[in-house]
Amino acid sequence: MRRALLVSLILIAAGLTAMSQERLTPVDTAVITHHNTTINGEKITYTATAGTQPVYIDDKIVASLYYTYYTRDITGSRAERPLVISFNGGPGAASVWMHMAYTGPNIVKIDDEGFPVQPYGVRDNPYSILDIADIVYVNPVNTGYSRMVADKEGKMPDSELFFGINADIKYLAAWISDFLSRNNRWLSPKYIIGESYGGTRVSGLAYELQNSQWAYLNGVIMVSPADYKIYESDVPVSSGLNFPYYTAAAWYHGMLPGELQGKDLLEILPESEAFTLNTLIPALTKGGFITDEDKKEVAKKMSYYSGISEKAIMQHNLDLPTRFFWKELLRDKSGHMIGRLDSRYIGIDKTEAGISPDFSIEMSTWNHAFTPAINYYTREVLGFRTDMKYNMSGNVRPWDRSENNVRENLRHAMAANPFLHVMFQGGYYDGACTYFASKYTMWQIDPSGKMRDRLSFKGYRSGHMMYLRREDLEKANDDLREFIKMTQPAGPARYQR
Repeated sequence: MRRALLVSLILIAAGLTAMSQERLTPVDTAVITHHNTTINGEKITYTATAGTQPVYIDDKIVASLYYTYYTRDITGSRAERPLVISFNGGPGAASVWMHMAYTGPNIVKIDDEGFPVQPYGVRDNPYSILDIADIVYVNPVNTGYSRMVADKEGKMPDSELFFGINADIKYLAAWISDFLSRNNRWLSPKYIIGESYGGTRVSGLAYELQNSQWAYLNGVIMVSPADYKIYESDVPVSSGLNFPYYTAAAWYHGMLPGELQGKDLLEILPESEAFTLNTLIPALTKGGFITDEDKKEVAKKMSYYSGISEKAIMQHNLDLPTRFFWKELLRDKSGHMIGRLDSRYIGIDKTEAGISPDFSIEMSTWNHAFTPAINYYTREVLGFRTDMKYNMSGNVRPWDRSENNVRENLRHAMAANPFLHVMFQGGYYDGACTYFASKYTMWQIDPSGKMRDRLSFKGYRSGHMMYLRREDLEKANDDLREFIKMTQPAGPARYQR
Protein backbone atom coordinates (compact mmCIF):
# COMPACT_ATOMS: atom_id res chain seq x y z
CA MET A 1 0.00 0.00 0.00
CA ARG A 2 1.25 3.53 -0.75
CA ARG A 3 2.56 5.81 1.98
CA ALA A 4 2.16 9.56 1.99
CA LEU A 5 5.69 10.78 2.70
CA LEU A 6 5.12 14.52 2.75
CA VAL A 7 2.17 16.87 2.54
CA SER A 8 2.58 20.53 1.76
CA LEU A 9 -0.01 23.17 0.99
CA ILE A 10 0.83 25.82 -1.58
CA LEU A 11 -1.49 28.83 -1.79
CA ILE A 12 -0.60 30.29 -5.17
CA ALA A 13 -3.08 33.13 -4.89
CA ALA A 14 -4.08 33.46 -1.26
CA GLY A 15 -7.38 35.14 -0.72
CA LEU A 16 -8.89 34.26 -4.12
CA THR A 17 -11.99 32.23 -3.37
CA ALA A 18 -15.17 31.32 -5.17
CA MET A 19 -18.36 31.75 -3.18
CA SER A 20 -21.26 29.33 -3.43
CA GLN A 21 -23.67 30.38 -0.67
CA GLU A 22 -22.00 29.38 2.61
CA ARG A 23 -19.35 27.16 1.06
CA LEU A 24 -15.92 28.30 -0.08
CA THR A 25 -13.51 26.73 -2.53
CA PRO A 26 -10.00 27.97 -3.31
CA VAL A 27 -9.60 29.30 -6.84
CA ASP A 28 -5.87 28.75 -7.20
CA THR A 29 -4.25 26.31 -4.84
CA ALA A 30 -2.32 23.04 -4.72
CA VAL A 31 -1.68 20.28 -2.22
CA ILE A 32 1.42 18.20 -2.90
CA THR A 33 1.98 14.68 -1.57
CA HIS A 34 4.67 12.08 -2.20
CA HIS A 35 4.04 8.37 -2.66
CA ASN A 36 5.44 5.06 -3.81
CA THR A 37 3.90 2.09 -5.59
CA THR A 38 4.69 -0.90 -7.80
CA ILE A 39 3.67 -0.96 -11.47
CA ASN A 40 4.33 -3.99 -13.66
CA GLY A 41 6.66 -5.30 -10.99
CA GLU A 42 8.75 -2.10 -10.87
CA LYS A 43 8.89 0.03 -7.73
CA ILE A 44 8.47 3.73 -8.44
CA THR A 45 8.04 6.92 -6.44
CA TYR A 46 5.77 9.68 -7.60
CA THR A 47 4.34 13.06 -6.65
CA ALA A 48 0.63 13.92 -6.62
CA THR A 49 -0.67 17.47 -6.89
CA ALA A 50 -4.34 17.99 -6.08
CA GLY A 51 -5.39 21.53 -6.75
CA THR A 52 -7.42 24.17 -8.50
CA GLN A 53 -6.39 26.37 -11.42
CA PRO A 54 -8.36 29.35 -12.73
CA VAL A 55 -10.13 29.56 -16.06
CA TYR A 56 -9.48 32.90 -17.74
CA ILE A 57 -11.71 34.41 -20.40
CA ASP A 58 -10.66 37.86 -21.65
CA ASP A 59 -8.02 37.82 -18.90
CA LYS A 60 -10.67 37.59 -16.19
CA ILE A 61 -11.16 34.63 -13.85
CA VAL A 62 -14.55 33.07 -14.58
CA ALA A 63 -14.13 29.60 -13.09
CA SER A 64 -11.73 27.33 -11.26
CA LEU A 65 -11.06 23.73 -12.24
CA TYR A 66 -10.10 21.01 -9.80
CA TYR A 67 -7.39 18.68 -11.10
CA THR A 68 -5.10 15.89 -9.94
CA TYR A 69 -1.63 15.76 -11.46
CA TYR A 70 0.69 12.76 -11.07
CA THR A 71 4.38 12.88 -11.97
CA ARG A 72 6.83 10.05 -11.64
CA ASP A 73 9.89 11.15 -9.70
CA ILE A 74 12.80 11.44 -12.12
CA THR A 75 16.04 13.35 -12.34
CA GLY A 76 16.58 15.97 -15.00
CA SER A 77 14.20 17.39 -17.60
CA ARG A 78 10.69 16.13 -18.35
CA ALA A 79 11.01 17.19 -21.99
CA GLU A 80 10.93 13.60 -23.25
CA ARG A 81 8.41 12.30 -20.72
CA PRO A 82 4.87 12.01 -22.11
CA LEU A 83 1.97 13.89 -20.51
CA VAL A 84 -1.55 12.42 -20.66
CA ILE A 85 -4.47 14.82 -20.08
CA SER A 86 -7.54 12.85 -19.02
CA PHE A 87 -11.27 13.65 -19.18
CA ASN A 88 -14.44 11.75 -18.48
CA GLY A 89 -17.68 12.62 -20.19
CA GLY A 90 -21.34 13.10 -19.41
CA PRO A 91 -21.35 15.92 -20.27
CA GLY A 92 -21.30 16.71 -16.56
CA ALA A 93 -19.31 13.72 -15.31
CA ALA A 94 -16.40 14.26 -12.94
CA SER A 95 -12.94 13.04 -13.85
CA VAL A 96 -13.30 10.15 -11.45
CA TRP A 97 -14.01 7.01 -13.43
CA MET A 98 -10.77 6.66 -15.40
CA HIS A 99 -8.84 8.26 -12.54
CA MET A 100 -10.01 5.75 -9.95
CA ALA A 101 -10.41 2.66 -12.11
CA TYR A 102 -8.20 2.83 -15.21
CA THR A 103 -4.95 4.77 -15.57
CA GLY A 104 -4.34 6.25 -12.11
CA PRO A 105 -1.97 4.81 -9.47
CA ASN A 106 -4.90 3.91 -7.19
CA ILE A 107 -8.21 2.31 -8.09
CA VAL A 108 -11.42 1.36 -6.31
CA LYS A 109 -11.76 -2.03 -4.68
CA ILE A 110 -13.72 -4.25 -7.05
CA ASP A 111 -13.61 -7.94 -7.92
CA ASP A 112 -11.88 -9.35 -10.99
CA GLU A 113 -15.00 -8.95 -13.15
CA GLY A 114 -15.42 -5.34 -12.09
CA PHE A 115 -18.26 -5.69 -9.60
CA PRO A 116 -18.09 -3.67 -6.33
CA VAL A 117 -17.10 -5.32 -3.07
CA GLN A 118 -17.58 -4.19 0.50
CA PRO A 119 -16.07 -2.66 2.51
CA TYR A 120 -15.44 0.06 -0.05
CA GLY A 121 -12.02 1.59 -0.50
CA VAL A 122 -9.02 1.94 -2.80
CA ARG A 123 -6.03 -0.19 -3.66
CA ASP A 124 -2.87 0.12 -5.72
CA ASN A 125 -3.20 -0.15 -9.49
CA PRO A 126 -0.41 -2.45 -10.70
CA TYR A 127 -1.15 -1.61 -14.35
CA SER A 128 -1.24 2.22 -14.26
CA ILE A 129 0.53 4.02 -17.12
CA LEU A 130 2.30 6.26 -14.60
CA ASP A 131 5.46 4.23 -15.15
CA ILE A 132 5.82 5.70 -18.66
CA ALA A 133 3.73 8.90 -18.60
CA ASP A 134 2.66 11.66 -16.26
CA ILE A 135 -1.10 12.17 -15.99
CA VAL A 136 -3.43 15.06 -15.16
CA TYR A 137 -7.14 14.43 -14.52
CA VAL A 138 -9.26 17.50 -15.29
CA ASN A 139 -12.75 18.22 -13.94
CA PRO A 140 -14.77 20.62 -16.15
CA VAL A 141 -17.01 23.27 -14.60
CA ASN A 142 -19.61 21.93 -12.11
CA THR A 143 -17.90 18.52 -11.85
CA GLY A 144 -15.70 17.38 -8.98
CA TYR A 145 -14.81 20.55 -7.05
CA SER A 146 -14.76 22.75 -10.17
CA ARG A 147 -17.03 25.78 -10.07
CA MET A 148 -17.80 29.08 -11.75
CA VAL A 149 -16.36 32.15 -10.00
CA ALA A 150 -18.30 35.34 -9.31
CA ASP A 151 -16.96 38.72 -10.35
CA LYS A 152 -16.25 41.59 -7.94
CA GLU A 153 -19.94 42.46 -7.86
CA GLY A 154 -20.87 38.90 -6.96
CA LYS A 155 -22.33 38.10 -10.38
CA MET A 156 -21.72 34.66 -11.82
CA PRO A 157 -20.57 34.34 -15.45
CA ASP A 158 -22.98 33.22 -18.16
CA SER A 159 -23.27 29.43 -18.18
CA GLU A 160 -23.14 29.54 -21.99
CA LEU A 161 -19.39 30.12 -21.62
CA PHE A 162 -19.05 26.52 -20.43
CA PHE A 163 -22.07 24.36 -21.22
CA GLY A 164 -21.96 23.35 -24.88
CA ILE A 165 -19.82 21.36 -27.28
CA ASN A 166 -17.86 24.33 -28.61
CA ALA A 167 -17.81 26.41 -25.42
CA ASP A 168 -16.50 23.40 -23.46
CA ILE A 169 -13.73 22.83 -25.98
CA LYS A 170 -12.71 26.49 -26.13
CA TYR A 171 -12.28 27.15 -22.40
CA LEU A 172 -10.69 23.77 -21.70
CA ALA A 173 -8.10 24.29 -24.44
CA ALA A 174 -7.16 27.63 -22.89
CA TRP A 175 -6.97 26.02 -19.44
CA ILE A 176 -4.70 23.25 -20.78
CA SER A 177 -2.41 25.85 -22.36
CA ASP A 178 -2.08 27.58 -18.99
CA PHE A 179 -1.42 24.24 -17.31
CA LEU A 180 1.38 23.44 -19.77
CA SER A 181 2.99 26.81 -19.07
CA ARG A 182 2.64 26.59 -15.29
CA ASN A 183 4.15 23.11 -15.20
CA ASN A 184 6.78 23.57 -17.92
CA ARG A 185 5.35 20.78 -20.13
CA TRP A 186 5.44 22.44 -23.56
CA LEU A 187 8.29 20.21 -24.77
CA SER A 188 6.67 16.97 -23.59
CA PRO A 189 4.92 14.56 -26.00
CA LYS A 190 1.26 15.34 -25.27
CA TYR A 191 -1.83 13.11 -25.29
CA ILE A 192 -5.49 13.66 -24.49
CA ILE A 193 -7.82 10.84 -23.50
CA GLY A 194 -11.58 11.10 -23.11
CA GLU A 195 -14.31 8.62 -22.21
CA SER A 196 -17.91 8.65 -23.48
CA TYR A 197 -18.83 12.32 -24.10
CA GLY A 198 -15.12 12.85 -23.47
CA GLY A 199 -14.61 11.37 -26.94
CA THR A 200 -16.51 14.31 -28.44
CA ARG A 201 -14.52 16.64 -26.19
CA VAL A 202 -11.05 15.38 -27.08
CA SER A 203 -11.87 15.21 -30.80
CA GLY A 204 -12.58 18.92 -30.70
CA LEU A 205 -9.73 19.70 -28.32
CA ALA A 206 -7.15 18.23 -30.72
CA TYR A 207 -8.08 20.89 -33.28
CA GLU A 208 -8.63 23.75 -30.82
CA LEU A 209 -5.34 23.14 -29.01
CA GLN A 210 -3.51 23.05 -32.32
CA ASN A 211 -5.20 26.01 -34.00
CA SER A 212 -5.89 28.40 -31.11
CA GLN A 213 -3.30 27.47 -28.48
CA TRP A 214 -0.49 26.19 -30.74
CA ALA A 215 -0.24 23.01 -28.68
CA TYR A 216 0.38 20.04 -30.96
CA LEU A 217 -0.45 16.54 -29.81
CA ASN A 218 1.07 13.13 -30.41
CA GLY A 219 -2.08 11.21 -29.67
CA VAL A 220 -5.82 11.23 -29.00
CA ILE A 221 -7.39 8.27 -27.21
CA MET A 222 -11.16 7.82 -27.26
CA VAL A 223 -12.59 5.41 -24.70
CA SER A 224 -16.13 4.26 -25.53
CA PRO A 225 -16.71 7.58 -27.32
CA ALA A 226 -20.06 9.25 -27.88
CA ASP A 227 -20.53 10.52 -31.43
CA TYR A 228 -23.59 12.75 -31.77
CA LYS A 229 -23.31 12.63 -35.54
CA ILE A 230 -24.37 9.00 -35.27
CA TYR A 231 -27.17 9.58 -32.76
CA GLU A 232 -28.61 12.31 -34.97
CA SER A 233 -28.40 10.22 -38.14
CA ASP A 234 -31.33 8.50 -39.85
CA VAL A 235 -32.42 5.03 -38.72
CA PRO A 236 -30.19 2.92 -41.02
CA VAL A 237 -27.07 4.35 -39.35
CA SER A 238 -28.25 5.25 -35.83
CA SER A 239 -30.08 1.96 -35.31
CA GLY A 240 -28.13 -0.37 -37.57
CA LEU A 241 -24.76 0.22 -35.91
CA ASN A 242 -26.09 -1.09 -32.57
CA PHE A 243 -26.72 -4.56 -33.92
CA PRO A 244 -23.31 -6.24 -33.38
CA TYR A 245 -23.56 -5.15 -29.74
CA TYR A 246 -26.84 -7.09 -29.51
CA THR A 247 -24.96 -10.17 -30.66
CA ALA A 248 -22.28 -9.67 -28.00
CA ALA A 249 -24.74 -9.15 -25.15
CA ALA A 250 -26.89 -12.09 -26.22
CA TRP A 251 -23.79 -14.31 -26.43
CA TYR A 252 -22.72 -13.28 -22.92
CA HIS A 253 -26.11 -14.27 -21.49
CA GLY A 254 -26.32 -17.52 -23.46
CA MET A 255 -29.27 -16.43 -25.59
CA LEU A 256 -27.96 -17.27 -29.07
CA PRO A 257 -28.61 -20.50 -31.01
CA GLY A 258 -26.32 -23.38 -30.07
CA GLU A 259 -24.13 -23.18 -33.17
CA LEU A 260 -23.30 -19.55 -32.36
CA GLN A 261 -23.19 -19.99 -28.59
CA GLY A 262 -20.59 -22.71 -29.02
CA LYS A 263 -18.18 -20.32 -30.73
CA ASP A 264 -15.98 -17.70 -29.11
CA LEU A 265 -17.31 -14.13 -29.08
CA LEU A 266 -14.61 -12.91 -31.44
CA GLU A 267 -15.54 -15.62 -33.93
CA ILE A 268 -19.17 -14.56 -34.21
CA LEU A 269 -18.84 -10.76 -34.08
CA PRO A 270 -17.34 -10.54 -37.60
CA GLU A 271 -20.38 -12.46 -38.87
CA SER A 272 -22.76 -10.05 -37.15
CA GLU A 273 -20.80 -7.04 -38.41
CA ALA A 274 -20.90 -8.32 -41.98
CA PHE A 275 -24.66 -8.95 -41.70
CA THR A 276 -25.12 -5.40 -40.38
CA LEU A 277 -23.18 -3.75 -43.19
CA ASN A 278 -24.33 -5.93 -46.06
CA THR A 279 -27.92 -6.75 -45.14
CA LEU A 280 -29.43 -4.91 -42.16
CA ILE A 281 -28.45 -1.32 -42.97
CA PRO A 282 -29.54 -1.69 -46.64
CA ALA A 283 -32.84 -3.19 -45.44
CA LEU A 284 -33.43 -0.32 -43.00
CA THR A 285 -32.59 2.11 -45.79
CA LYS A 286 -35.59 0.82 -47.78
CA GLY A 287 -37.97 1.66 -44.92
CA GLY A 288 -41.58 0.77 -45.71
CA PHE A 289 -40.71 -0.13 -49.29
CA ILE A 290 -38.85 -3.34 -48.44
CA THR A 291 -40.76 -6.39 -49.68
CA ASP A 292 -42.57 -8.53 -47.12
CA GLU A 293 -40.46 -11.52 -48.10
CA ASP A 294 -37.17 -9.65 -47.64
CA LYS A 295 -38.38 -8.13 -44.38
CA LYS A 296 -39.18 -11.54 -42.93
CA GLU A 297 -35.85 -12.94 -44.07
CA VAL A 298 -33.93 -10.07 -42.45
CA ALA A 299 -35.98 -10.45 -39.23
CA LYS A 300 -35.13 -14.15 -39.12
CA LYS A 301 -31.42 -13.43 -39.38
CA MET A 302 -31.68 -10.62 -36.84
CA SER A 303 -33.28 -13.03 -34.40
CA TYR A 304 -30.50 -15.53 -35.07
CA TYR A 305 -27.81 -13.00 -34.15
CA SER A 306 -29.62 -11.19 -31.30
CA GLY A 307 -31.69 -13.65 -29.29
CA ILE A 308 -34.80 -11.51 -29.81
CA SER A 309 -37.87 -13.16 -31.35
CA GLU A 310 -38.72 -12.62 -35.01
CA LYS A 311 -42.17 -11.45 -33.94
CA ALA A 312 -40.79 -8.66 -31.74
CA ILE A 313 -38.37 -7.61 -34.47
CA MET A 314 -41.13 -7.48 -37.07
CA GLN A 315 -43.29 -5.46 -34.68
CA HIS A 316 -40.49 -2.87 -34.61
CA ASN A 317 -40.10 -2.88 -38.41
CA LEU A 318 -36.52 -4.17 -38.05
CA ASP A 319 -35.61 -1.02 -36.06
CA LEU A 320 -34.85 -2.63 -32.70
CA PRO A 321 -34.46 0.02 -29.94
CA THR A 322 -31.70 -0.47 -27.41
CA ARG A 323 -34.01 0.22 -24.46
CA PHE A 324 -36.37 -2.51 -25.66
CA PHE A 325 -33.43 -4.90 -26.09
CA TRP A 326 -32.28 -4.34 -22.50
CA LYS A 327 -35.77 -5.18 -21.25
CA GLU A 328 -36.58 -7.99 -23.70
CA LEU A 329 -33.45 -10.17 -23.88
CA LEU A 330 -33.97 -12.04 -20.59
CA ARG A 331 -37.70 -11.37 -20.17
CA ASP A 332 -38.78 -14.99 -20.79
CA LYS A 333 -35.65 -16.58 -19.33
CA SER A 334 -35.29 -14.98 -15.88
CA GLY A 335 -37.35 -11.80 -16.00
CA HIS A 336 -34.30 -9.61 -15.42
CA MET A 337 -33.36 -6.54 -17.40
CA ILE A 338 -29.75 -5.97 -18.46
CA GLY A 339 -27.50 -2.95 -18.02
CA ARG A 340 -27.18 -0.10 -20.50
CA LEU A 341 -23.52 0.84 -20.05
CA ASP A 342 -22.46 -2.71 -19.24
CA SER A 343 -24.87 -5.43 -20.29
CA ARG A 344 -23.18 -8.04 -18.14
CA TYR A 345 -25.15 -6.55 -15.23
CA ILE A 346 -28.71 -7.74 -14.55
CA GLY A 347 -31.35 -5.91 -12.52
CA ILE A 348 -34.85 -6.24 -11.15
CA ASP A 349 -37.67 -4.04 -12.42
CA LYS A 350 -41.03 -3.57 -10.74
CA THR A 351 -42.67 -5.60 -13.50
CA GLU A 352 -41.34 -7.89 -16.19
CA ALA A 353 -43.71 -6.17 -18.61
CA GLY A 354 -42.72 -2.93 -20.31
CA ILE A 355 -40.62 -1.58 -23.13
CA SER A 356 -37.61 -0.25 -21.17
CA PRO A 357 -35.82 -0.78 -17.84
CA ASP A 358 -36.82 1.19 -14.76
CA PHE A 359 -33.25 2.31 -14.06
CA SER A 360 -29.60 1.72 -14.98
CA ILE A 361 -28.49 -1.12 -12.76
CA GLU A 362 -24.81 -0.76 -13.65
CA MET A 363 -24.67 2.98 -12.86
CA SER A 364 -26.31 2.46 -9.48
CA THR A 365 -23.86 -0.31 -8.74
CA TRP A 366 -20.80 1.73 -9.70
CA ASN A 367 -21.88 4.75 -7.66
CA HIS A 368 -21.88 2.52 -4.57
CA ALA A 369 -18.14 2.07 -4.89
CA PHE A 370 -16.86 5.22 -6.60
CA THR A 371 -18.56 7.90 -4.51
CA PRO A 372 -17.10 6.89 -1.12
CA ALA A 373 -13.78 6.03 -2.75
CA ILE A 374 -13.15 9.42 -4.38
CA ASN A 375 -14.30 11.37 -1.32
CA TYR A 376 -12.01 9.34 0.93
CA TYR A 377 -9.11 9.39 -1.52
CA THR A 378 -9.22 13.12 -2.21
CA ARG A 379 -9.29 14.06 1.47
CA GLU A 380 -7.27 11.38 3.22
CA VAL A 381 -4.71 10.35 0.61
CA LEU A 382 -4.25 13.47 -1.51
CA GLY A 383 -4.84 15.80 1.43
CA PHE A 384 -7.22 18.12 -0.44
CA ARG A 385 -9.88 19.17 2.06
CA THR A 386 -12.82 21.41 1.33
CA ASP A 387 -16.44 21.74 2.41
CA MET A 388 -17.47 21.80 -1.25
CA LYS A 389 -19.44 18.79 -2.45
CA TYR A 390 -17.62 16.54 -4.91
CA ASN A 391 -20.00 16.41 -7.87
CA MET A 392 -19.86 12.94 -9.40
CA SER A 393 -22.33 14.33 -11.92
CA GLY A 394 -22.94 18.07 -12.04
CA ASN A 395 -25.68 20.22 -13.52
CA VAL A 396 -24.53 21.41 -16.96
CA ARG A 397 -27.95 21.83 -18.57
CA PRO A 398 -28.94 23.03 -21.04
CA TRP A 399 -26.03 21.72 -23.11
CA ASP A 400 -25.62 23.31 -26.54
CA ARG A 401 -25.05 20.57 -29.13
CA SER A 402 -25.25 22.85 -32.16
CA GLU A 403 -22.47 23.29 -34.73
CA ASN A 404 -20.90 19.95 -33.90
CA ASN A 405 -17.92 19.65 -36.24
CA VAL A 406 -15.55 17.72 -33.98
CA ARG A 407 -15.19 14.72 -36.28
CA GLU A 408 -14.17 16.89 -39.22
CA ASN A 409 -11.99 19.04 -36.97
CA LEU A 410 -10.13 15.95 -35.78
CA ARG A 411 -9.49 15.01 -39.42
CA HIS A 412 -8.20 18.50 -40.06
CA ALA A 413 -5.90 18.30 -37.02
CA MET A 414 -4.50 14.97 -38.22
CA ALA A 415 -3.99 16.23 -41.75
CA ALA A 416 -2.04 19.24 -40.50
CA ASN A 417 -0.08 17.36 -37.84
CA PRO A 418 1.64 14.20 -39.14
CA PHE A 419 2.65 13.20 -35.61
CA LEU A 420 -0.97 12.93 -34.46
CA HIS A 421 -2.36 9.40 -34.03
CA VAL A 422 -5.80 8.35 -32.79
CA MET A 423 -6.78 5.17 -30.91
CA PHE A 424 -10.30 4.00 -30.04
CA GLN A 425 -11.02 1.66 -27.12
CA GLY A 426 -14.41 0.03 -26.60
CA GLY A 427 -16.16 -2.73 -24.70
CA TYR A 428 -18.23 -5.25 -26.61
CA TYR A 429 -20.98 -5.19 -23.94
CA ASP A 430 -21.45 -1.40 -23.98
CA GLY A 431 -25.01 -0.64 -25.04
CA ALA A 432 -24.74 3.15 -24.80
CA CYS A 433 -21.71 3.90 -26.98
CA THR A 434 -21.45 0.65 -28.87
CA TYR A 435 -18.13 -0.68 -30.08
CA PHE A 436 -19.28 -0.92 -33.71
CA ALA A 437 -20.35 2.72 -33.64
CA SER A 438 -16.77 3.53 -32.57
CA LYS A 439 -15.47 1.65 -35.58
CA TYR A 440 -17.86 3.59 -37.80
CA THR A 441 -16.65 6.90 -36.34
CA MET A 442 -13.06 5.85 -36.97
CA TRP A 443 -13.88 4.95 -40.58
CA GLN A 444 -15.58 8.32 -41.14
CA ILE A 445 -12.77 10.49 -39.76
CA ASP A 446 -10.64 10.02 -42.88
CA PRO A 447 -12.69 9.25 -46.00
CA SER A 448 -9.54 9.52 -48.12
CA GLY A 449 -7.90 6.56 -46.39
CA LYS A 450 -4.56 8.34 -46.53
CA MET A 451 -4.27 8.50 -42.74
CA ARG A 452 -5.54 4.98 -42.09
CA ASP A 453 -2.25 3.89 -40.54
CA ARG A 454 -2.68 6.50 -37.80
CA LEU A 455 -6.10 5.25 -36.70
CA SER A 456 -6.70 2.10 -34.64
CA PHE A 457 -9.36 0.30 -32.61
CA LYS A 458 -9.00 -1.99 -29.58
CA GLY A 459 -11.91 -4.06 -28.23
CA TYR A 460 -12.46 -5.63 -24.80
CA ARG A 461 -14.76 -8.21 -23.20
CA SER A 462 -16.55 -5.79 -20.91
CA GLY A 463 -18.73 -2.69 -21.09
CA HIS A 464 -18.52 1.09 -21.30
CA MET A 465 -15.88 1.22 -18.57
CA MET A 466 -14.05 -1.74 -20.03
CA TYR A 467 -11.18 -1.30 -17.56
CA LEU A 468 -13.33 -2.44 -14.61
CA ARG A 469 -12.67 -6.06 -15.52
CA ARG A 470 -9.19 -6.92 -14.27
CA GLU A 471 -8.07 -8.75 -17.42
CA ASP A 472 -9.15 -5.77 -19.53
CA LEU A 473 -7.62 -3.29 -17.07
CA GLU A 474 -4.25 -4.87 -17.73
CA LYS A 475 -4.76 -5.21 -21.48
CA ALA A 476 -6.16 -1.71 -21.97
CA ASN A 477 -3.29 -0.08 -20.05
CA ASP A 478 -0.81 -2.14 -22.06
CA ASP A 479 -2.51 -0.92 -25.23
CA LEU A 480 -2.10 2.66 -24.00
CA ARG A 481 1.57 2.00 -23.23
CA GLU A 482 2.17 0.61 -26.70
CA PHE A 483 0.28 3.52 -28.31
CA ILE A 484 2.32 6.11 -26.39
CA LYS A 485 5.63 4.44 -27.21
CA MET A 486 4.69 3.98 -30.87
CA THR A 487 3.64 7.61 -31.34
CA GLN A 488 6.96 9.18 -30.39
CA PRO A 489 8.83 9.07 -33.71
CA ALA A 490 12.60 9.44 -33.62
CA GLY A 491 12.89 11.15 -36.99
CA PRO A 492 11.21 13.88 -39.02
CA ALA A 493 7.56 13.51 -39.98
CA ARG A 494 6.56 12.97 -43.56
CA TYR A 495 3.48 14.72 -44.88
CA GLN A 496 3.36 12.60 -48.01
CA ARG A 497 3.96 8.92 -48.52
